[in-house]
Amino acid sequence: MKTKTIPLAFALLLPLLVAGFSSCNKEDGEPGPKQIQLTPEQKELIRDNGHFAFELLKEVVEDAGEEGNVFISPLSVSLALGMTLNGAGGETLEAMRRTLHHQNLSQDQINASYKQLMRDLLSVDPKVALQIANSIWYRAGYPVLPSFIEANRSFFDAEVRELDFGAPGAVDEINAWVYEKTNQLIDKILEAIPRDAVMYLINAIYFHGQWKYSFDPAETKPADFFLPGETIQVPTMAQGAQLRYCQSDHFAAAELPYGQGNYSMVVLLPNPGVTPGEVVGGLDADAWEDLVSGLVEVKLEVRLPKFSFAFEQELRDVLSRMGMEVAFDPAQADFSRINPERDLFISRVIHKAFVDVDEKGTEAAAVTAVEMSRTSFDPNAPVFFAVNRPFLFFIREQTTGAVLFAGRVNDPRAE
Repeated sequence: MKTKTIPLAFALLLPLLVAGFSSCNKEDGEPGPKQIQLTPEQKELIRDNGHFAFELLKEVVEDAGEEGNVFISPLSVSLALGMTLNGAGGETLEAMRRTLHHQNLSQDQINASYKQLMRDLLSVDPKVALQIANSIWYRAGYPVLPSFIEANRSFFDAEVRELDFGAPGAVDEINAWVYEKTNQLIDKILEAIPRDAVMYLINAIYFHGQWKYSFDPAETKPADFFLPGETIQVPTMAQGAQLRYCQSDHFAAAELPYGQGNYSMVVLLPNPGVTPGEVVGGLDADAWEDLVSGLVEVKLEVRLPKFSFAFEQELRDVLSRMGMEVAFDPAQADFSRINPERDLFISRVIHKAFVDVDEKGTEAAAVTAVEMSRTSFDPNAPVFFAVNRPFLFFIREQTTGAVLFAGRVNDPRAE
């Protein structure tokens, strides 16, 4: 589902990214953000994830152009690729580490830091509902190294399931897991399982935070929203509160906290004549740190449109441009730490996300699926072919190639 309600919505950064970076002044006795104690390795991983997040956002926004909404979870993509790292080797491993900016950490440090990050995010604010789930699904009979499975179970708490990918209910089983782990916000990640696919590494994130300072629904009224060459009316929320705010040469920014303040939404409003794409183009991890450190508390009158939309994108081209091209190349990819035959490559990285913002707060979910396929397949492996919908058929002679009959069957019951 796409909407024209909030074309600037892709400038909203996923609240999960700002954990530990932002704070909001509070009245005496009011609970404030909990301080997370980070090891040097965790600090490095979070900074790495910041570099990855803004590079990914830039690439996705560039693909989307100036029209339409964009909403992604860099954390979800990072976690799914983090699991996949445990199966990569050689140049493939180095390319993925460069793309994720994890060159300065060992594999053990990466795994341990992801594990602790997930624990911290899940426990830091009891007033915010957050779920992070990981799973690995592999084709029944396909040999997977125990060390790969154990690493992802231990560090990513991944559910690992062997599944008959050719069975009629295989897609439904994977999608049911996605539906459950996103609190029914995303109903499916797969339409079908390709014949060569042998594994899916999936991350799901669900977030539900109530505003620390809620909007009064009675104050929500239609207001002008200015598009290029057009003005529309959209339901717009209103409140006045002590909030953190800053201005730059290109945009104004305001921070709206959730729960006790660990999580927040930072809204970047481009100045007149500046496009959201231009603002995104100037953001990186360093600029982001400068931005949030420059936020100061002021009495702020906020007007924020309500919005709700879903977004999805296949990230193969995006991640290739970011430096991971070798992982998608059947001739060069090295995932020998999954299966020593080196017959695997990443065929797709599927990403879906949903966000809903209203007077009470924000509900959001995202799913990332890394699809691993074989460069070749067993010709004797059974293939499930159910003719269960209208079809065509032909009768031919093989040596001449002559087609004697051709037909279409819409209803097999017809006589």
